[in-house]
Amino acid sequence: MSDPLKYAVVERERRYLLARLPDGVTSTKEIVDRYVTGTRLRLREVREGDGTVIRKLGHKVRLTEGPDEIACTNFYLDDEEWAVLVALPARTLRKRRHMVARDGWLVAIDEHEDGTLVAEIDDRDEPSDRVPDWLDVVRDVTRDEAWTGGRLAR
Repeated sequence: MSDPLKYAVVERERRYLLARLPDGVTSTKEIVDRYVTGTRLRLREVREGDGTVIRKLGHKVRLTEGPDEIACTNFYLDDEEWAVLVALPARTLRKRRHMVARDGWLVAIDEHEDGTLVAEIDDRDEPSDRVPDWLDVVRDVTRDEAWTGGRLAR
């Protein structure tokens, strides 16, 4: 049997609730995620600041018991593919993603429709517990299922 994760990229992300958006935002984009009902599939539409629209289909497989280590495979979609797939039943999550580049860190901060701020730090291949001191962390929600995109979607 072939390896079902052969083309997947492993994400090791930590997530933190923040009290405020820090200084150093380098870019902002609008994201709409559609979690396809009954699957591990996510449709994502990203609107960049310059008006560029990127659409993709993602497949996520957990590698550990919690949501902190996930194998992801993404396919970029054209308009026709998007039109077919976006008709599937799904729960939706809308957010504004701010990228903060500061002091050697690159942190994605999602601003949800209710104003909640969730920072994501990608550990890549080196798991860490370090957090930049300029992030005003309220709580670590890395392993809290309630703060995963699939759970936040409505």
